[in-house]
Amino acid sequence: MKKIGLFGGTFNPIHFGHLRSAEEIYEIFALQKVIFIPAADPPHKKKENIIPASWRARMVKLAIADNPRFSLSLVELRRKGKSYSVETIGHFRRRFGQRVQLYFIVGLDAFLEINTWKDYSTLFQLCHFVIMARPGFKKKFSADHLPVELRNSFCYDKKQRGFIHESGFGVFPREITGLDISSTMIREKIAQGQSIKYLLPAGVEDFIYRHKLYQ
Repeated sequence: MKKIGLFGGTFNPIHFGHLRSAEEIYEIFALQKVIFIPAADPPHKKKENIIPASWRARMVKLAIADNPRFSLSLVELRRKGKSYSVETIGHFRRRFGQRVQLYFIVGLDAFLEINTWKDYSTLFQLCHFVIMARPGFKKKFSADHLPVELRNSFCYDKKQRGFIHESGFGVFPREITGLDISSTMIREKIAQGQSIKYLLPAGVEDFIYRHKLYQ
């Protein structure tokens, strides 16, 4: 059975932290592909800090161009309204059917707020979750981090090193190489006239400066 990773995010802008995370998850779970999905209108972000989705998608395309393991989806840009994960995952479940295992890749900090996501309980019936700890994030994933209302629906599987939902899909915490880079840091450096070289791909850096983004 094929296994595909879904990596959603604002990517404002995309950087080496995103790319290295995706590369490692690709290898850990023996995925066939990781699909990057820029959010058009992320419901949990302040709009004033986000440049148009079309710009962010173009930077993602530049960043992944040399990696055949990665691809770009514009599904959230083509859909009107807020970019809800349950609708995006549902789209890929319908597209691939049951012949493909879907792995939704998300940071631990974002997962801890999953009870604020639209129809979040439905998500665990659609796909697996891969939980990544961000650099400097001290909390280790445990059963206490699963949504309170759903904890009794999970059991820990030592062999798979994950919490398996009654639907058969799992929540898999994994440690990855810590690159202490964030999109916020990059935007702040640009605004302050500081160098962003080696924090993101050269093509993305050039795109930012050519179009005078974040200045």
